[in-house]
Amino acid sequence: MAKPNQQTETQTQEPGSLGSNSQPLSNFKYSNRVQLKSLFLNRTDGGAEFIGQTVVVGGWVKSSKEVEKSSPPPPPPSSPAPENEIPAKDVSCVEIFQSRIPLIRNIMEVLGGSSYVSRKKLRDSPIPKTLPPKSSTAFLLLTDGSCVATLQVVVESSIATPSRLLATGTCILVEGRLERPSAEGKHAIQLKADKVLHIGTVDVGKYPLSKKRVPLEMLRDYAHFRPRTTTVATVMRVRSALSFATHSFFKDHAFFDVQVPTITTTDSKGFSNLFQVTTTGNQKADKERLSTIYESEGITLETVKEAAKEKSKLVETLKRSESNKEALAAAIQDLQKTIELESQLEAREKKKLGTLLKQDRVDSSEDFFNTQTYLTVSGRLHLESFASALGNVYSFGPRFQADKTDSAKHAAEMWMVEAEMAFAELQDSINCAYDLFKYLCKWVLENHSDDVKFVGKRIDNTCIDRLRKIISDSPQIISYNEALDVLRKAEDKKSEAKFNSGAILTSDHLSYLADVVYKGPVIIHSYPKEAKPFYVRVNDDKTVSAFDLVVPKVGTIISGSQNEDRLTVISSRITELRLPREKYEWYLDLCRNGTVKHAGFTLNFDLMILYITGLSNVRDVIPFPRSHGKANN
Repeated sequence: MAKPNQQTETQTQEPGSLGSNSQPLSNFKYSNRVQLKSLFLNRTDGGAEFIGQTVVVGGWVKSSKEVEKSSPPPPPPSSPAPENEIPAKDVSCVEIFQSRIPLIRNIMEVLGGSSYVSRKKLRDSPIPKTLPPKSSTAFLLLTDGSCVATLQVVVESSIATPSRLLATGTCILVEGRLERPSAEGKHAIQLKADKVLHIGTVDVGKYPLSKKRVPLEMLRDYAHFRPRTTTVATVMRVRSALSFATHSFFKDHAFFDVQVPTITTTDSKGFSNLFQVTTTGNQKADKERLSTIYESEGITLETVKEAAKEKSKLVETLKRSESNKEALAAAIQDLQKTIELESQLEAREKKKLGTLLKQDRVDSSEDFFNTQTYLTVSGRLHLESFASALGNVYSFGPRFQADKTDSAKHAAEMWMVEAEMAFAELQDSINCAYDLFKYLCKWVLENHSDDVKFVGKRIDNTCIDRLRKIISDSPQIISYNEALDVLRKAEDKKSEAKFNSGAILTSDHLSYLADVVYKGPVIIHSYPKEAKPFYVRVNDDKTVSAFDLVVPKVGTIISGSQNEDRLTVISSRITELRLPREKYEWYLDLCRNGTVKHAGFTLNFDLMILYITGLSNVRDVIPFPRSHGKANN
């Protein structure tokens, strides 16, 4: 059913209004409006083929201006009558006579009294005029988020008050006819409004966005508004496209989507900083709050004790003077009340502190779960159980690390794409991971070219060439030891260092390899076991079957491995790293019962978007970023 005041899909044009090659625009199914991408995407004429059609569009004002219409020229002032012209019939001869002779006019004013003065005022006073309302035209640049392009909407003041439309961020829904702009410019079409169906005004004094660009770091403080900026909206469309492409890739390659738990008892890496999940209050914080229980009212146990001392001194002074018995009696009564309050506060603190000091840490047996639980840092161990039954599985979701770092490549909550394949080895995992990486680059380049062009224009002018190179070239593949040799031979003094076997490559080392040496993606494999999680398969040379895909400017974007399927080896690794065995018994069961060779990888989805867009901080590609000390929404 069509909404009131709106036209159905078959009513979006008038008979005879379409050109011979023009097709009527289709409305968005669930709001009976035309999205701007229907007008502009993949059209070389800028939407000119739709001129003449009547449509409904909605969006938010990016910029605006008001142009006043020139008023009709006022009638020319009447020229004074010639000396010999016959006077108008409502002007008396006496008035003509006295207007010519100032002396006689003055005499008439004296003799004529109030009647003459009133008539004089009526004659000399200007005729009041009612000014017509100001006529103007509002030109609004509208965006609805469906694409980079904007639509100019023209609204006459007779249809809607311009002052309600002009503010940046105002939401409007308008019905009108598409036409060619009267002045040549970057717009091939504009919408001439016939009706304004909705206006969502903004509080100009508090709205953080304006016509000028706002730095990305400032926008992070307004995460709920920043998608309305062209840059962030473009990045979010790229993010949406890559999310869809990820699922498409795994569907095309016969993987099953599995949702792994967000709350877990296991540290899947064995060395992570974890967020603990609990419903029991933080007792340390309770103790601190208890000590300030009366501070909001300016009353604490310490202040009451001090007051009691001062009042006690006052009583002693009054006793010695014996000059004012009434004042002494009042002081003694006040002291007794203060001592009473002191006793009450001491008793209350002792009672509460006694309860809280019984335990120094949370008792999990009284918590929601009967054991300590955490937000998961990885789902790969859980995926193994499904790979052992379904063959090829993947998961796509948020992972959490409580690292108090201000790194531009880290946030507390980041989304990961994780895959696990049964009957697979390290090379299979490398092949699958890089195929996914190339697929995502190709998908966004072919299916969101307008957004990629905007990224190339506004953010990183190497974006398009970089993506094309990924699609056409192969990555450099080296071992960990080969990477060390390259770094040792580096001529750049800043990169020289003493490397020992087993050393973990830092982000600076990895960046040097990808940015300076190979100038493109690098896959590094066969790490020492100290550098990787406990579950990675140990090779005969004491390295482990793990790899990292390192890309310029971002660093490691994919990490993968062939996982250990030998019970004795993985059991000894758990003992060696002093991990709580009871936490991993369920995982060891996979090795005890129907074990299989298996391999997989983790793609950091947020860093993938960072690489494609060329932005420098991962918080700018996450819809609602969470980092140390910042979770405002």
